[in-house]
Amino acid sequence: MGACLVLCTDNHLLKSISKTTYLPNVPVPSMLNPVPGVNLLSISHTLRVYCGAMHSILFASNNSVVGPAMAAALACSLRPDAIKAHAAAGQRTRPSKALLAIFNQQHLSWPAEIIDLATVDIRAYDLVIFFADHKRPVYPTLPGAPPLVCWNLDGHAGMNMAEFATLLNNIRDQVATLLNQGYLDALAQARQNVELLMDTLHEGIIAHDLDRRIFFFNRAAEEITGYSRQEILGKDCHTIFPAGFCGDKCSFCDGSGGLKDPSTHYPLTINNRSNEKKRLQMSVLSIKNLLGSPVGVVASFRDMTREIELSARLDKKDQFAGLIGREPRMQELYQTIRDLAASKVSVLIQGESGTGKELVAAAIHNQGPRRDHLFVPVNCGALPENLLESELFGHVRGACTGAVRDKKGRFELADHGTIFLDEIGDISLAMQVKLLRVLQDGTFQRLGDEKTWKVDVRVISATHKNLKTEISAGRFRHDLFYRICVVPVILPPLRERRDDIPLLARHFLKRFLAEEHRDELIISPETMALLRVHDWPGNIRELQNVIRFLLVRCREDVVQPCHLPPNLRHNENRDTQVVIRRRRQGKLEQSAVRQALRQTGNNRLQAARLLGVSRATLYRFLGKHPMRD
Repeated sequence: MGACLVLCTDNHLLKSISKTTYLPNVPVPSMLNPVPGVNLLSISHTLRVYCGAMHSILFASNNSVVGPAMAAALACSLRPDAIKAHAAAGQRTRPSKALLAIFNQQHLSWPAEIIDLATVDIRAYDLVIFFADHKRPVYPTLPGAPPLVCWNLDGHAGMNMAEFATLLNNIRDQVATLLNQGYLDALAQARQNVELLMDTLHEGIIAHDLDRRIFFFNRAAEEITGYSRQEILGKDCHTIFPAGFCGDKCSFCDGSGGLKDPSTHYPLTINNRSNEKKRLQMSVLSIKNLLGSPVGVVASFRDMTREIELSARLDKKDQFAGLIGREPRMQELYQTIRDLAASKVSVLIQGESGTGKELVAAAIHNQGPRRDHLFVPVNCGALPENLLESELFGHVRGACTGAVRDKKGRFELADHGTIFLDEIGDISLAMQVKLLRVLQDGTFQRLGDEKTWKVDVRVISATHKNLKTEISAGRFRHDLFYRICVVPVILPPLRERRDDIPLLARHFLKRFLAEEHRDELIISPETMALLRVHDWPGNIRELQNVIRFLLVRCREDVVQPCHLPPNLRHNENRDTQVVIRRRRQGKLEQSAVRQALRQTGNNRLQAARLLGVSRATLYRFLGKHPMRD
């Protein structure tokens, strides 16, 4: 990657320009685990030398204008057709007569403008040379700013003619060496090589300083996000990406000014400029100065959207985070959980009793960044109002009967974690008002206490009720509803996912047998058929109870229909005969198909499920054997 570019790191010297140049002082990267295929070590070296085509130089000093003015005049005189040189200084004093006399003797022109160092944007230059009055260490620079070189030369307005002449000769030697011995060409070639390398990467690269101002953005980042460099560079990351590029994983949103962990990598979901969802794999590199203080971050990210979608299609899971099911609605639920886990928005889980709402809430928590903190469930419908307030917010000693000591509430216990408010539709209107406050700003008061507490809690709620109906009836506040229902999740009842019943039944049977240390049992096809056609008003919880009932009744090796509870055996002489006949003979018969179609009202999808075959198999059979009444 060519020549190494250097940066003067004196904090006092650079302090006056760091606010306007987007250049972190003394960048010494600490490396992280990279995204597969992304060498962040190479990237960090690349970032040190990145810049555009060389054509302009800024000579600058935090002190006197003498050195920068001499260097700018000399550079323009040596290469007038190839170099644009400017001078900048922190002290813009008028040149003395002696200094002007030296310029006239050497046929040099005093710069037409001396730029104020506090306002100059060094990104407009291809090379910046700082003058210092004593030797200072130098370090590599970062992208988005030109290479910085420190010359151990400086002057001041009070010098005499001889001192001016000596300084001018020293600066002439430095400028001539820079321009005539190939250093300038080497820097230009290095930039071209680095620019080509960075833009051939398939991984997006973005870097910003501690104020979130972006100073690097490569071509892959443009393609993934849909934003151009011109729109991005120099802007606040949160201005371009309103939700923050890192979502709720941003380490710069709480005022801490840097990564909590010096190494981190994680999956990320963003919406690009066209509002298309992109699934990314991100690795973040903390940039620190010589004292170990953070000065910025650089992140590499790879677009994994297509790979994840293809993987989901090819590898449908039977289980995910404690949930069981392979039907399409369950696959959609698994993906929804993954998406919600990466966010911190409030979620409302709706579904009939027994559908597994708490399992879904726990899955969202356990798949997300709060997994290392508590998941705190609260059954709001099981507690009276006076106890519910104390349970949620806590109390101080003597606040109520039995309050013999201070007690933390569930919200306080769930700080930095997740609280699950089950059956939230059952709480009173008075309690809804108190709950609304903590959902709005994270603050609350313990019962009997005047102190205000603040927590960082993700709220997941659940109910079996239709809350919109409750709102219409005046039993639920609409403002609370919109606060808890940022993202609704609707769980299907078990009767709408009958193909998952055998999977669930075998799962529970295996688990309960292990708990009771019993030998393996087999559920007969006839028994499974009865399980499939039952309506399951109690959903999965009812199925669990039925399996436990079978273990009590069955002392044989095979579970038969006679072992089922009476309310399931009443279906034995109707729908199940179709499935039993199909399973016994191993092939479809016209009479079985005709009966299945009649029982399902000619719904071919339901008939195929009843027969235990795919819809395509049923369609092929009907193509060969048309059904005529």
